[in-house]
Amino acid sequence: MTESFQLYRKDAPDTSIEAAESIEPNRLEALVLDAISKYPNGCISDQVIGYMSAYHQINRYSTVTARYAALYRKRLIEYTGEKRKGESGRPQRVMVVAEKQGRLL
Repeated sequence: MTESFQLYRKDAPDTSIEAAESIEPNRLEALVLDAISKYPNGCISDQVIGYMSAYHQINRYSTVTARYAALYRKRLIEYTGEKRKGESGRPQRVMVVAEKQGRLL
């Protein structure tokens, strides 16, 4: 479970702390994990963001991408080592749902 205090720096301004406490990180992590699971051959961030926008009306890039670190730390996703070109033309890491998930959300 991700606690809100894990989402901001020790020296963060009050606005950052309030923002971190206003979101539901575990719900968002579950949605992002579900989105990644829809791509059995792996996906890049652009695909996850597109899925989140289409199915959950979550359009903020940072809202989605901030979940990857927690999911990786919990061993729920893995990076394959492969990179694919994103919409920007830059390479993005390919991620998959971990076969043996470490612990649940």
